[in-house]
Amino acid sequence: MARHGKRYTDATKRYDRDRQHTAEEAVDVVKTLATAGFDETVEACIRLGVDPRKADQMVRGTVALPSGTGKDVRVAVFAQGDAATAAQEAGAEFVGAEDLAAQIEGGMLDFDVTIATPDLMPLVGRLGRVLGPRGLMPNPKTGTVTPDPAKAVGEFKGGKVEYRTDRNGNVHVQLGKASFSAEALLANFTAVVDELAKVKPSSAKGRYFRKATLSSTMGPGVQLDVTRLDA
Repeated sequence: MARHGKRYTDATKRYDRDRQHTAEEAVDVVKTLATAGFDETVEACIRLGVDPRKADQMVRGTVALPSGTGKDVRVAVFAQGDAATAAQEAGAEFVGAEDLAAQIEGGMLDFDVTIATPDLMPLVGRLGRVLGPRGLMPNPKTGTVTPDPAKAVGEFKGGKVEYRTDRNGNVHVQLGKASFSAEALLANFTAVVDELAKVKPSSAKGRYFRKATLSSTMGPGVQLDVTRLDA
């Protein structure tokens, strides 16, 4: 059983852990519990009524957070020629082909998103064992395999984030920083919920939003009333 520090334990006594809050209430509570000596990240964890083992119930994609993430997103792009030049101009930290692959094979993983042009996916495929377990493998469903990598770089640096269900049907999405206003965090959370509702698999049965919590990096989870989430 995981042990938590005194700060975490004290935080659990400052709110009703069993209460199911509205999104507005949960955001306010999470902000008051984020008392670490750094700007904590606020994350939503939403359990969906899907079976991720079934291909038609795997929920995966991207969502643009209107308030941004508050994070300096570092991007690696596999591209050549004009596409590579455009990606560099758009702000990508790492751009290349065989040379970039060699760096990654050598242990360089100082980036948050990998983008690739379709023609270089055979090269990127060789890195699957390195990128896959870290959630860094480009995928057409998330817009990270694209003939226009410069546009994708701009979107991810501007607040676009990936999401996908884990093996238990949970989706984890970072909503921003605890220093964000409550309105900004709520706008990002609403965008995530709207996106998940939009991509609900037709084969998913029963209640779609099963459970949801908001938490900061060092804080406990604050439950939400999922009956208020439109499915």
